Amino acid sequence: MATYAVGDIQGCLVSLKGLLDRIDFDPGRDRLWLVGDLVNRGPQSLETLRFVRGLGDAAITVLGNHDLHMLAIAQGLRRQGESDNLDDVLTAPDRDELFEWLRRQPLLYHDSSLGFTMVHAGFSPHWDLAEAQCCAAEVEAVLRSDEYQHFIAHMYGDEPDRWSSDVSGIERWRYSINCFTRLRYCDSHGRLALKEKGSPQQQRHLTPWFRVAGRRSAGLRIIFGHWSTLGRYQGDGVYCLDSGCVWGGSMTALRLEGEPEWFSVLCPAACVIQSS
Repeated sequence: MATYAVGDIQGCLVSLKGLLDRIDFDPGRDRLWLVGDLVNRGPQSLETLRFVRGLGDAAITVLGNHDLHMLAIAQGLRRQGESDNLDDVLTAPDRDELFEWLRRQPLLYHDSSLGFTMVHAGFSPHWDLAEAQCCAAEVEAVLRSDEYQHFIAHMYGDEPDRWSSDVSGIERWRYSINCFTRLRYCDSHGRLALKEKGSPQQQRHLTPWFRVAGRRSAGLRIIFGHWSTLGRYQGDGVYCLDSGCVWGGSMTALRLEGEPEWFSVLCPAACVIQSS
């Protein structure tokens, strides 16, 4: 048995299946961790959702920002943007079943036996594992409840940008979901800087969340995606698996047992977003 973590899929099911062939993945034997963003931009979001759901207990996925974006569109709370590619899911006969399954997926997954923690984007620098698990569980409970539409309607925004245990309700949940699904950079005080998307080499005044001085999760091994301009990365106790498949890069897996081992396949041209 082996456990493999895989980076952002974003509807690139051909690449995912090619990667699974590359690692000889067997759902009857192995386990798959997915860092979120199953959907959008690539050509096969619907087929990807059906495929991952069909893996059952062999796959664990955390929610990404594109997954939540699709749920918001489905509820009429956001419009599709020019780069969105979600019509196949939104018009599917089984869309409601897929959305019900998706909104019940976690924001954080931790396996103490393997010694890895998985999120889509990042951790607040003020959280240790226990606090991050608590914050994730709070938002997961709302997303799985009958109140999830109200939460999604008020989910978007960049404030608050600094953690306080005194903050409650929608502001606390918004901060948490921004960390788990949108975070890349913080300022020197640990405030979230959510608008920056470039690589660390292009950034002088902000710090990647995993390099913030005094980060309380520094003792963890954290797997994440979301950051294609960072690309495949190992260091600072973290592993970034988003190698930009849908942008013409590759899809990446990391075997978690023993010494972590990387595997990648190139994204076929049919999946790549064509720039205008």
